[in-house]
Amino acid sequence: MTQTAKVAVRDASTSRVFRTVARSGFAVNGLLHILIGGIAIGVAFSGGGSGGSGGEADQSGALRQISSSPGGLIVLWVAVLGLFALGLWQLVQVVLLQDQDAKKKWGKRASELGKGVVYFALGGTALTFALGGGSSSSDSSQSMSAQLLATPGGVFLLVAIGLAVFGAGVGFVVIGIRRTFRKNIRVPAGSAGRGVVILGVVGYVAKGIALAVVGVLFVVAAVNSNASQASGLDGALKSLADLPFGIAILIAVGVGLIAYGVFLIARARLAKLDK
Repeated sequence: MTQTAKVAVRDASTSRVFRTVARSGFAVNGLLHILIGGIAIGVAFSGGGSGGSGGEADQSGALRQISSSPGGLIVLWVAVLGLFALGLWQLVQVVLLQDQDAKKKWGKRASELGKGVVYFALGGTALTFALGGGSSSSDSSQSMSAQLLATPGGVFLLVAIGLAVFGAGVGFVVIGIRRTFRKNIRVPAGSAGRGVVILGVVGYVAKGIALAVVGVLFVVAAVNSNASQASGLDGALKSLADLPFGIAILIAVGVGLIAYGVFLIARARLAKLDK
């Protein structure tokens, strides 16, 4: 990218409107996690497991709840705008990110790019619901897995995806335990700051556990050549209920995802977008 183009991107990133809309993306993502956590807790109290019924404890299930509520269409369009803006913000960081260590710089750029792809994917799902459609993350995961298993070498690629998702989950847990998320926000003073940090620790660990289970299910699906076992976040959370003390574990993870959602809503205001 030319220096002129970089300057144009940097100037655009300083737009107050752009930053405000990007911040709203954190709030939208937080709302989705609160709903996902609530669905997971509902599944736990209904005794549901991987073979049980209940709502979809994933982004699709949360967006479906929003779409069926009064004023849901307006919220969906706000979600679309905020999530796409946050994805675009991450891409801006890919362009503007600087580090004297070339390896660290490209590693950080890859991380920002990955976040951008996730936000664009969430925005695309929200757009589907806003336009009156619907989708199932679980069905999408199973369909993708079936296509991979049907292609030469697809088993190894599915294992690689599972390990990558599992690694991302471990990364979330480490971020929560080490509290490194604090460098991305302006931590308030006093009890408010302590509360935000506690929400971040609990939320990141719970999110990490959920992602790690998703990764394990992808690997299991690859090993067993059974795409139906790669059921995404919804299947991962419901599979927790099948474990010893699984209902308690599922409730704990659900509470943790709600904490993560509240943390993201706080991050909408506290995020450092001028770094």
